[in-house]
Amino acid sequence: MVAESGSKRIVIEPVTRVEGHGKVTILLDDDNRVTQARLHIVEFRGFERFIRGRPFWEMPVVVQRLCGICPVSHHLCAAKAVDKIIGVDRLSPTAEKIRRLMHYGQMFQSHSLHFFHLASPDLLFGFGADPALRNVVGIIRDHRELAVQAVMMRKYGQEIIQATAGKKIHGTGAIPGGVNKSLSPAERDRLREPVDQMRAWAHAAVDIARRYTLENLELLKGFGSFESNHLSIVRDDGALDLYDGGLRAIDPDGATIFDHVPAGAYLDHIAEEVRDWSYMKFPFIRSIGPERGWYRVGPLSRINACSFIDTQEAEAARKEFMAVTNGRPNHITMAYHWARMIEVLHAIERIDELLHDPDITGDDLTRTGERRPEGVGILEAPRGTLFHHYRVGDDGLVTMCNLIVSTTSNNEPMNRAITGVAEQYISGQPEVTEGMLNSIEVAIRAYDPCLSCATHALGRMPLVVEVLGPDGSLLAEGRKA
Repeated sequence: MVAESGSKRIVIEPVTRVEGHGKVTILLDDDNRVTQARLHIVEFRGFERFIRGRPFWEMPVVVQRLCGICPVSHHLCAAKAVDKIIGVDRLSPTAEKIRRLMHYGQMFQSHSLHFFHLASPDLLFGFGADPALRNVVGIIRDHRELAVQAVMMRKYGQEIIQATAGKKIHGTGAIPGGVNKSLSPAERDRLREPVDQMRAWAHAAVDIARRYTLENLELLKGFGSFESNHLSIVRDDGALDLYDGGLRAIDPDGATIFDHVPAGAYLDHIAEEVRDWSYMKFPFIRSIGPERGWYRVGPLSRINACSFIDTQEAEAARKEFMAVTNGRPNHITMAYHWARMIEVLHAIERIDELLHDPDITGDDLTRTGERRPEGVGILEAPRGTLFHHYRVGDDGLVTMCNLIVSTTSNNEPMNRAITGVAEQYISGQPEVTEGMLNSIEVAIRAYDPCLSCATHALGRMPLVVEVLGPDGSLLAEGRKA
């Protein structure tokens, strides 16, 4: 990006304590007023293109290589799409519950990792604290018990993933039409043992996020916050469901835009546009249009959009969360953390239920049906609603892939958040401090963006490839405008 004549340019690169690589550019006028702030994702990963021509049954294993942080989400979402391709609309009870257990283990560990390791240094030490202290090492030194709790919660979630998917990262448990293993009684019993401790820690995490939000409520209302539409999947009765359901979108007042849209009809309601300064696309609701139809996804949107949570303790926490805004949607960006910890509590409640369900040790693992040329899978990844869409030829090879990942849907909201924080903290200031710049990163971290997941397709942003010789001289250059 080229700054206008006479303007000043601030670059935050890289954005820290997020998954992937990105940067923020801020333009200031001669009076140090912010004229523009943008989040740029400078990675590029071409999964939508290079899986074309691959056998469709490889997708659950291949596409999860988008990410090492949330591979389970891509693994399961691709598997749900492939289920449709082989004609399976309903899995066996064992397969359904093993997949759900895997997914809730992913939610539990991913949310714990983000909140304690990546976000909590800002909450515990302050946005402007010394960066030598404001990190996970500082948490270990000054909040040792909390650090141990964080490690053990993530470890437990990873152990559930390993037991259900075969590996902690890039597993193979979900296959077309079901799963390739269930739990042995020994695995089930081993995973049951820590549940009470994990539940207690989840309650404590909800309390940390709740107290922080309420104690700083007036500050946070203006901290990168704004009214928006929200999107998530919900169960048929409107309950929060992180694995399966129909799409629901609500407007800033909570009114329904659309509801219970099946996965296969998502393109009737969601579209994407590209802009020339980012590799990420900008999704929007078709009926509203790109200018006002953008929306948020993730824990905040899921709590706002669902009618209730069907586990007792998380539902009590949700009611307390919604009481802050008298039942209206909560639009406070930093409230993502409170919502995220409510989902951690819901996840361990659901894990407990599943570990006491006899179906998880069953041996009816797969189903099959009549082949179809197309399949769409949707689920709620830790960061928000995830879409996998594949078309295949008669030879079983993929001819089209469309992925809309959570961070892509949050692209416009994140840009609005950093603009608001930049205007609040930087505009008109004679000196820009590290703490001011970290405040912008704090707003980004609230969304828990997975930047490498989001850069799966090329928009209009120019691509430049340079070939350099051993002495650094330019030997060749290629450009795609």
